[in-house]
Amino acid sequence: MNHPDTPSEMGHPRTYKIIVNGQERTVSTATLSFEEVVSLAFDPVPTGPYVLITVSFRHADQKPAEGTLTAGTSVQIKNRTVFNVTATDKS
Repeated sequence: MNHPDTPSEMGHPRTYKIIVNGQERTVSTATLSFEEVVSLAFDPVPTGPYVLITVSFRHADQKPAEGTLTAGTSVQIKNRTVFNVTATDKS
């Protein structure tokens, strides 16, 4: 009989525990987009013509393991990947 080794092989989605602005979050995908990270950081997401959102990350499951995300980009994550998300008003 074949025994699966990982939760995803047993039909259960894999989850990742990440840190967003100092708060632990659980996600079920290995890749997060800029927009997904911003949604995890802010509820509601700040909007307006002068709002600038910055996302930095470290301990990612890619090379380089740290950097910044911009709109339309994504990052490969692992457990304990850390995100810092800030919103500033350029006015």
